[in-house]
Amino acid sequence: MSGRHHDEGHTIAGWTGTAVTTAGSVVTGLGLVGWRPGLWLGPVVVALAALVTWVLHLAGWGKGPGIRGVDQRGIGIRDRSARAGHPNCLGCRLAGRRGVAVRAAGAPADVPAGSPAS
Repeated sequence: MSGRHHDEGHTIAGWTGTAVTTAGSVVTGLGLVGWRPGLWLGPVVVALAALVTWVLHLAGWGKGPGIRGVDQRGIGIRDRSARAGHPNCLGCRLAGRRGVAVRAAGAPADVPAGSPAS
């Protein structure tokens, strides 16, 4: 074991997206068993979940790919670097944010910022 601490990515954006997606899936399931508006409403709610998660990520309540420092791992900690964009982050690139590869405080020196931990 390398002794590195991995951030599981538990963020406000992630949990909110998961909750809204679950609700959309339940509504779709209700549509399949007889509540016909659910067949249309459920997929709309699931699409809304993607949009809500993306907006929360851009507002700093998500996380970019890679390892965050120990001081940035709590679920209620807002990512102040989100405004500039995260390196190698599709969501940030879609919003026109490039991101600069800067190693997070507390990240191991041998792992470049934005790269997945091995």
